[in-house]
Amino acid sequence: MSQRKVRLLLAFAAVYLIWGSTYLAIRWAIDTIPPFLMAGGRYVAAGAILYLWSRLRGGPTPTRRHWRDAAIVGALLLMGGNGGVVWAEQTVPSGLAALLVALEPMWVVLIDWLRPRGTRPRNAEIAGLVLGFGGVVLLVAPGHATGSPHVNPIGALVLLVATLSWASGSVYSRHANVPPSPLLSTGMNMLAGGAVLLLAGTVTGQWAAFHPAAVTLRSLLALLFLIVFGAIVGFTAYLWLLRNANLATVSTYAYVNPVVAVFLGWGLAGEPFTPRIAVAAGVIVGSVVIITLARTAAFGAAGRVLRRATSPGRGREAA
Repeated sequence: MSQRKVRLLLAFAAVYLIWGSTYLAIRWAIDTIPPFLMAGGRYVAAGAILYLWSRLRGGPTPTRRHWRDAAIVGALLLMGGNGGVVWAEQTVPSGLAALLVALEPMWVVLIDWLRPRGTRPRNAEIAGLVLGFGGVVLLVAPGHATGSPHVNPIGALVLLVATLSWASGSVYSRHANVPPSPLLSTGMNMLAGGAVLLLAGTVTGQWAAFHPAAVTLRSLLALLFLIVFGAIVGFTAYLWLLRNANLATVSTYAYVNPVVAVFLGWGLAGEPFTPRIAVAAGVIVGSVVIITLARTAAFGAAGRVLRRATSPGRGREAA
């Protein structure tokens, strides 16, 4: 196996498994640390480590354009994306949050369609979009109507907006002006995004609610896990994959993460796992699979074979 394939496998493993576990870690961290301050401190710490490490190893001095694009990517991915997740997990269980975040590829398709000279979604992608919307409706339906716990609608809406922001940042980052060093550019993104998160925490008055003496050991360990594994390892792997793998393939993390998150939340935090949640999970993950695979060569070839096999002309020829 080539060195490149080994790197791809390790990067996908990090994004699949580590990011799936970060939803529960976020829930534990914000138990005693205000959400924006927790997320901002996490990314500033991780970004500073990556930035200094890269510069000490001879990384180039970033230009003004590098910092500008790093601020845009950091704001979209970390403030809008991750910031929305940590805020929403105050009211939405971690496993269900991961399920809603799984819809990120849906926004990628819509953004690609609405941009100038964009690409219209294929029929399979449209079907996936409709299916995904149906899964969200099922997940956030009032509990008394389905016999399952109620999902906070405001938290669910914030999560959907967060996925839109994350998708926008992912699309933008593929064409952003960044330094040649992946670690340096990742550190810059984290420093910029973390600074915006800390500013958001300041503006919303979260410093007044932060009491260091009240921070539990579990919250502190969860924060350390998020810094080292979720940010330094996982986020670095994700940005590297965006530039070294097909976007549709990279997006497959979106239907692995929720599976990991749901079972960790159920097994370690006692979060609900009802038949309705199981069905909604299947619908949402299924929609993401359809959307992600719709533009692959294999999916297109299978569709052409199916159309030929079921066309009236083909049937008369066979007869």
